[in-house]
Amino acid sequence: MARVIVVGAGVSGLTCAVRLLEAGHRVDVLARDLPHETTSATAAGLWYPYRALPEDRVTAWARTSYEVLAELAGQEGTGVRLVAGTEVHTGDGDVTGRPDPWWAAAVPGFARTEAVPEGWAGGWSFTAPVVEMPTYLTWLLRRVEHLGGTLTRLGMGGLPPGGDVVVDCAGIGARLLAADLSVVPVRGQVVHVEQVGLDRWWLDAGEGSGSDGLRPTYVVPRSADIVLGGTVEEGDWSRTPSPESARDILGRARRLVPELADARVLGHRVGLRPVRPTVRVERTGRVVHCYGHGGAGVTLSWGCAAEVTGLVHAEDARTA
Repeated sequence: MARVIVVGAGVSGLTCAVRLLEAGHRVDVLARDLPHETTSATAAGLWYPYRALPEDRVTAWARTSYEVLAELAGQEGTGVRLVAGTEVHTGDGDVTGRPDPWWAAAVPGFARTEAVPEGWAGGWSFTAPVVEMPTYLTWLLRRVEHLGGTLTRLGMGGLPPGGDVVVDCAGIGARLLAADLSVVPVRGQVVHVEQVGLDRWWLDAGEGSGSDGLRPTYVVPRSADIVLGGTVEEGDWSRTPSPESARDILGRARRLVPELADARVLGHRVGLRPVRPTVRVERTGRVVHCYGHGGAGVTLSWGCAAEVTGLVHAEDARTA
């Protein structure tokens, strides 16, 4: 078995570390940012393949992750729950001709619905994992440590030497560490409001979101609060919440879910989605790359980790 260095302590890095440790490898995680400082900690944690391609590989990774997260749902300390919800669509009346989303095969119980708020034409409903990210990242780290892995904070100007294999899960940091300028930040701001008894998630992904300035609107209930989003600001590196964006998010979310009208604001967060033309999961020499997950880090995490583990094993078999 190999000595593996995993770079990055967000959801992708920690999940890869867990799978590699379970496969018997020695794993050390190196990261500039600790788990609760990463973009993953800011995510609303709703399973949904957002800003991630190619369609066939993303669907397969998302299906695997759905299955694992569904198994974790309800287990003490994971922060994972299965929550029913609806993605709504705009349109002129009948939307029965709208094709299913390309990722629908990854979702059990996917169904069309006309039970949508006023102002929307229809949608589809399904039950999806909702992951409370601070709790979940803590659970992943404890799993890594329980299996004998380590985590060390370390600033890096490039991928580290040492080890038999380096697994690059640096997210937006791959722009520097992998010298990959195709990775760009897509700034996402969220607002946390008090839990007002909401037990369903709601999403309006926006027609053409990210390509023509339209923004996704999502309302994701958690145990103690509700996460509202969002923004799609390509190339923006600012991690400072914008009051104007916050007002816009609140207005859109309250239109979608009127029950939020009097919900008290608890806080604001910003994360930088690591977007790339396609998710990169491949091996080049001693480096296995796993980055560019866009807004779907949680959604793809377990599927990508399984493929990463396979790539490490394949090289072991060739060099044995």
